[in-house]
Amino acid sequence: MRLVSFKGSDGPRIGVVSGESVIDLTAVDSAAPRDIQTVIAEGQLNKLAEIAQNASESAHLNYADLELNIPISAAGKILCLGLNYMEHVNEGIFEKQPFPTIFMRSMTSMIAANEPLVRPKKSITLDFEAELALVVGKKSRHLTAANALEAVAGYTCCNDGSVREYQRHTIQWTMGKNFDGTGPLGPDFVTADELPDGAKGLDISCRLNGETVQSSNTDMMMFPVVETLVYITEGLTLEPGDIILMGTPSGVGHARKPPLWMKDGDTVEVEIEKVGLLRNPIVDEA
Repeated sequence: MRLVSFKGSDGPRIGVVSGESVIDLTAVDSAAPRDIQTVIAEGQLNKLAEIAQNASESAHLNYADLELNIPISAAGKILCLGLNYMEHVNEGIFEKQPFPTIFMRSMTSMIAANEPLVRPKKSITLDFEAELALVVGKKSRHLTAANALEAVAGYTCCNDGSVREYQRHTIQWTMGKNFDGTGPLGPDFVTADELPDGAKGLDISCRLNGETVQSSNTDMMMFPVVETLVYITEGLTLEPGDIILMGTPSGVGHARKPPLWMKDGDTVEVEIEKVGLLRNPIVDEA
């Protein structure tokens, strides 16, 4: 199942994506859930499919006309992998690490599809990073290789927008990874059963103004989904709605000569096979 959160006249609503149209679940049943994260936490994803089956033609909306929300708007944790594609490691200043490199983002840095991605006043070094985003489906600790995928509710697209100058100020990356309005997420939340186990074998790319700047496949991850979940839950309890960003392929702007930074007037797109297309315009901070 493929879901979106969108703005209705009476607040957020959930839609089930069906081709170019979206079934407005609230239009089908006024008591329908309105928050994807709550539905995941309550284990009620199947209920959404049941509601959608009763949709009349009037409940179908044009996807392109919707004002979208972030699919998961209140994640307790956003955990991110750095240096998870070997070719990306090779284009930077770091070496291959024996364990996943984990850092965190905040929800205040995240924005929805089609919202402006903000280049800050303080730096021009705004970079793109196409990433697969995993959404946790249930409370999990001490996962194993055998049961790790049971913790995955689904996936979406992310652009881990990075202000490189600030990321390099210290050995800690947090500042450069958390500027307001730099982390697009969405638009679709795709349940795990729609994709290969662990989201393996999916093409992932980033385009800047229509030109492909990153192109790889999730098979190229050094720490795939299962291994990452096992490692993280050795120390952290994951909860429904937590998000894990699975790292970016090579081709990022800071590694180019000259560097390629996103600027006002640009359009950036992240596309992941079978997951979706995330598009955002770039604007300078007011």
